[in-house]
Amino acid sequence: MGDYSKALEFYEKSHKIKEKALPSNHPDLATSYNNIGLVYDDMGDYSKALEFYEKSLKMREKALPSNHPDLAQSYNNIGGVYKNMGDYSKALEFYEKAHKIKEKALPPNHPELAVSYNNIGLAYSGKGDYSKALSFLEKALVILQKSLPPNHPNIKTVINSIDNVKKKM
Repeated sequence: MGDYSKALEFYEKSHKIKEKALPSNHPDLATSYNNIGLVYDDMGDYSKALEFYEKSLKMREKALPSNHPDLAQSYNNIGGVYKNMGDYSKALEFYEKAHKIKEKALPPNHPELAVSYNNIGLAYSGKGDYSKALSFLEKALVILQKSLPPNHPNIKTVINSIDNVKKKM
């Protein structure tokens, strides 16, 4: 609903309860930090978002196996912040880490892999490497067309991204 201060208030209350009830390395605390980071990300406060995403990532790296999907989520979220800040090389670094986990954990036509390819493609586009961008965006489109209904909005979004990249080539 866009009421960020209310969202933060409740996420922070929730976090305080979890801090009292759970061991300090519990993965739910990492999820809590991630949720707070999401709010700051939505607000456009990227330095605060990064701070909470990195807290979440550090906890997850200690508490979870290296191929856990929650780690992919953390890497993806951090990549998104760097993309929004215009640091496409750093975004790419984190998107690729997320992708490696997803590639091992998911079937080849899973929509989450398409999200991963899309993010990598957008990072390459931001760097001005349009041929690589196009390659990743097209991989995303193929997966989405196999796994989602033809009128799904994600398909349209990727098609628009492909068209934008082609115009820049």
